[in-house]
Amino acid sequence: MRQLPPVKTRFKPGQSGNPKGRPKRLPELDKLLAEVLGGEDGKTEAEKILRNIASLAKRGKSSVAVRAAEVLLDRAYGRPKQTLETTSSVGVKYIELPAEFRED
Repeated sequence: MRQLPPVKTRFKPGQSGNPKGRPKRLPELDKLLAEVLGGEDGKTEAEKILRNIASLAKRGKSSVAVRAAEVLLDRAYGRPKQTLETTSSVGVKYIELPAEFRED
């Protein structure tokens, strides 16, 4: 039988379980790279990194270049949302729980 947590440690009605909310997104990639790496020679840091990634690809290290670009973009902008479609031919049966297992 499932045990409920003690009443004093349960969330109160209207109280969020995540009061600070979702962490803030990273600033734009250009700004973040400029802060971290500094851009004193007139090129943006994103441009420098992209040139390095292109150089890797030209030297035959395209898998490294692709992975580097993927990591950078995922960290800066988050991963793209993916959809998943499923189908099933399995029937679903609902059963009534005995009163001792219900939380009402």
